[in-house]
Amino acid sequence: MKNRVISMLLMVGMSVLIGCHARSQVQEEPLEPMAQSYRGVLPCADCDGIDTSLFLEKDGTFILREQYQSIPQGPDTFASYGQWRRTADKLVLTDSKGEKRYFRPVGHSLEMLDRQGLPINASFPHQLTETEQPLPNTLMAMKGMYRYMADVATFSDCATGKTFVMEDSAELERQYFRVRNTAGEPVLLVLTAHFAIIPSMEEGQMVKAIIPGNSDKARMSARENCDTQID
Repeated sequence: MKNRVISMLLMVGMSVLIGCHARSQVQEEPLEPMAQSYRGVLPCADCDGIDTSLFLEKDGTFILREQYQSIPQGPDTFASYGQWRRTADKLVLTDSKGEKRYFRPVGHSLEMLDRQGLPINASFPHQLTETEQPLPNTLMAMKGMYRYMADVATFSDCATGKTFVMEDSAELERQYFRVRNTAGEPVLLVLTAHFAIIPSMEEGQMVKAIIPGNSDKARMSARENCDTQID
């Protein structure tokens, strides 16, 4: 009898511990409707501020544009992209290199958090405010599987797993048929490009597409895939 009581107590104790552990873990919530874009000037250690624009897409992807202000060589502008998700109290951005950034929704704004996702105890402004603005045309490094078939090019992005229509590029088409004999077969494409909203092939529809930068500098390979490490 004593052994049975001890066994029951151990089982109850384990159940409580498991339950507490499960509740203590951060619970990811389904994607919720949020403002499409935010903008603000975030603090900078060696410049006057970083003019920051953040674009959130309903498919869980984001684009982040940052312009460093008042630096000797003039404004430097960078852009990155990746996937966003919501936890119970945070917005988590994971860019194409796997690096994370954290924000906290506050009313119609997003408050920047530190690298551990904790509040920043400082008096300087560190919020992005809901706004409306077009997608930036700042070029970004991208890697994905490119296909060309029936006069349509598509790009399956390695970082997000999303597939996008790609704007026509005669140079990319020529490169494609130099490495592939049959249309529709995927090849690895590394290039600089940006996103834009363009008219779809379906009348009256708009679609998010990839706009190539300098296609002459793009690299295409039929022997590599998304697992290939690119320097």
